[in-house]
Amino acid sequence: MDKTPRIPGPAPVRGLPDSPREQAGRGAADRIGVLAQMREDVSTTLARDPSIMTRPKPSSTPHSPRSWLHRLAHRLYLRRHRIYARMLTSVARVLTGVEIHPGARVGRRLFIDHGTGVVVGETAVLGDDVTIYQQVTLGAVGWWRDNLRDNGERRHPVVGDRVTLGANATVLGPLVIGEGAMLGAHVLVLKDVGPGERLLCEPSNGWRVPRAAGEEGA
Repeated sequence: MDKTPRIPGPAPVRGLPDSPREQAGRGAADRIGVLAQMREDVSTTLARDPSIMTRPKPSSTPHSPRSWLHRLAHRLYLRRHRIYARMLTSVARVLTGVEIHPGARVGRRLFIDHGTGVVVGETAVLGDDVTIYQQVTLGAVGWWRDNLRDNGERRHPVVGDRVTLGANATVLGPLVIGEGAMLGAHVLVLKDVGPGERLLCEPSNGWRVPRAAGEEGA
């Protein structure tokens, strides 16, 4: 059974085969209009952020504008207006605290909660209905490894549909996170994760330091 998640976007990623399901999915994603995508983003924010109660509010918070700015930057990137795309990405980073490379391919209904410190690399691919919390990194292993790859080879993760990435989760390299997987807070992922798998970081036990005499009630 093919466990490769569906890849949105207009062009294939080197190193990941295109199945008929992926090709059909890309066609459906390309046909949806800009206004329909914006309405989806607003509905997604309302559904996943309990602090937002009314439809106008998502437009005034960083949730939806992050996705809108990235889509525009990605279109510029595909048309080889790379400098303008990077300038727009820099503006988005200042305004929202999220850095998504304009070359990254992002599916529909992406939700980034809080978002400060989120980094998504150039060749990363995100499926539909992905949820990302603050300080998540979808990055490469490092220049010492990437310099050995062929030109254009994927360096960043592919994230399947309905994946949840917990706060400060770090995913490095050209691996695949299967559909419906959940990565808990602070996990470090260096290998593929199967569909539906759960990865949790062991909670810290810590040391309980007793109070010194006279500190009670301080």
